[in-house]
Amino acid sequence: MQHFSELRLCPELRTNLDRNQFVTPTPVQAQAIPPILDGRDVVATAQTGTGKTLAFSIPVIERLAALPRTKRIKVLILSPTRELAIQIDEAFRQLASGMRIRTAVVVGGMKESKQLRDIEAGAEVVIATPGRLCDYLDRRLINLSGASTVVLDEADRMLDMGFLPDLRIILDHLPAKRHTMLFSATMGQSVAGLVSSYVRDPVWIAVEASAETSAQIDFYGYEVARGSKFDLLEYLLKKEKGSFLVFVATKEGADRVTTFLDRKGFKATAIHGDRSQSQRNEALQSFKDGVHRVLVATDVAARGIHVDDIAHVVNYDLPQEAENFTHRVGRTGRAGARGVSWSFVTPLERSNVRGYERALGIQVKFLDLPPLPRAIGLVTEEDMEAMRAAMMANQPPATKVKPRN
Repeated sequence: MQHFSELRLCPELRTNLDRNQFVTPTPVQAQAIPPILDGRDVVATAQTGTGKTLAFSIPVIERLAALPRTKRIKVLILSPTRELAIQIDEAFRQLASGMRIRTAVVVGGMKESKQLRDIEAGAEVVIATPGRLCDYLDRRLINLSGASTVVLDEADRMLDMGFLPDLRIILDHLPAKRHTMLFSATMGQSVAGLVSSYVRDPVWIAVEASAETSAQIDFYGYEVARGSKFDLLEYLLKKEKGSFLVFVATKEGADRVTTFLDRKGFKATAIHGDRSQSQRNEALQSFKDGVHRVLVATDVAARGIHVDDIAHVVNYDLPQEAENFTHRVGRTGRAGARGVSWSFVTPLERSNVRGYERALGIQVKFLDLPPLPRAIGLVTEEDMEAMRAAMMANQPPATKVKPRN
């Protein structure tokens, strides 16, 4: 399939695709949509930013369009985070505009009354996070007996977050005869086990998009002391044009960086787990709209958040795993546009970057550190303390000597 126009779709869906300028499918869309339309179970692995949401939304909407409208849940879409669930709902509504297909979002951190009203009003599609949906099932607030289609989106992320017990409970509430789609960035042992238990004779799709994605991104690194990261970020914001998505390790770190940038006159906002859902939605929307040039985030935003034209991704703090590095940098260099990834690397972290390079087949070009106001040297007292602690951890315990009488 080279163009969406090759698909036999209902007029309303075809019009919505044209209106939103969806013309050429991505590889995962081209490979997944035809078998899903044929009713086959599908297991697809593809990196973040490759268009997985459309890959399942288009065939699901097409199949719903052929069914009579009823006040029963027909489709369940499971997502690891509320941000991704909300985004899926927005994309779904966009594609189903004018088709009278009702949706409901079931997630934590948002008003329960609104979610229950949407379900009772006749939602045919429920987009949920596993924890909140299990809570509704426990309280018998939702009935999934008619949900004959289920989508597991970002399955590896849900398992990483410890949702396997919840997923088993949810899947056991669905009809035994159902249509299942599983989308994941990786296919580890835990995801393979989930497929073996709950997916019937699937069509397997593996889209190796890493080389293509990497080709759209320039990877740069700076070796920098912890105490100089603020100044380095300020330097990049003054030197480079475009929006910045800055990833930090902790919620406290996100607030510190945002406060620093505000004081320096940069329009910055933050998104992390301690902010309310309304605050997170407002921060993300203001970043999308260009009201704020900088979005500072913990890894809660690394997956599933699509913002067009992010020019720069900054790993202010390096992630623990190469997979999270992929999900972070995948926020830039999308839809044919070029992007830039900047990594702030302390002297103790150079080996981490070499691991990313080997695992992902990329090359990070290290640049000379520019003159910074507080950059007296690469190693601060904080770095020295970390080095001393690391050295002590590798030494044998001291032998106690009894004093002589």
